[in-house]
Amino acid sequence: MANPLGALMTSSLLFLVVFALPNHVHAEINTSWKHAAPNNVGGADKTVPIHQHTPFTPGQWKQAYATFYEGGSGTFGGACGYEDVVKDGYGLDTAALSTALFNQGQTCGACYEIKCVDSPKGCKPGQPSLFVTATDHCPPNYNLPSDNGGWCNPPREHFDLAKPAYLKMAEYTAGIVPVQYRRVPCKKQGGIRFTITGNPYFYLIKVWNVGGAGDVVGVQVKGEDKLQWTDLKRNWGQKWETNAMLLGETLTFRVKTSDGRSSTSLRVVPNKWQLGQTFEGKNLA
Repeated sequence: MANPLGALMTSSLLFLVVFALPNHVHAEINTSWKHAAPNNVGGADKTVPIHQHTPFTPGQWKQAYATFYEGGSGTFGGACGYEDVVKDGYGLDTAALSTALFNQGQTCGACYEIKCVDSPKGCKPGQPSLFVTATDHCPPNYNLPSDNGGWCNPPREHFDLAKPAYLKMAEYTAGIVPVQYRRVPCKKQGGIRFTITGNPYFYLIKVWNVGGAGDVVGVQVKGEDKLQWTDLKRNWGQKWETNAMLLGETLTFRVKTSDGRSSTSLRVVPNKWQLGQTFEGKNLA
């Protein structure tokens, strides 16, 4: 992270994502795991109804501060596992969250509305709200006080914005500005994406482009042959791991977000899938 006040640089790993989207996607949206698709997903009828649900709604306004850090599409998603935020559909309106907001990676993918306030010299006049996605972590710097350089030290709630996003609402020379913020629904094009990497003995699945609450708190997978419903473990950010045997199975994924809603995408991965491919399921609104 680089700015006039010495914010911290974050980094990212870069992977090649190969897209292979199936022609037909069948899914359902539910409010809890127990109401999701039945275990027997191998029947002839693949049509699953969309259940009624309450959309994610904006939260209460809170106070925080915002700085910015340098980088690009390949470095603005490091701690969340988004290799390229532009290719993954997040654009450059992204933010690295302080530890208090990051919640050990669980908040990755959440969306925020941010307004620059109470800084006549720092806030750009007449600027509308900025809408950003949480894609990275702003680590603490305990060598500096939290009110003078250690902006992301606990328990501060702080947004270290990607520079292109910051400059939409605040002046470069300000370095740090007070803001109001609130959680808002994530509006996405298309469905939830599942990118599967790893090897035949260990699988790493990136879950991305999630609508609604945006932040994933649980992922399950089931095969059509031998694999029963299996909980995936968070590896880091929105990368989820399992050593269950997935290759050769037609896969169904179930994703749960922080508001308790879930989306079950039936047979979105055909049995002849390969590592490195990406598949599309049903999204949450």
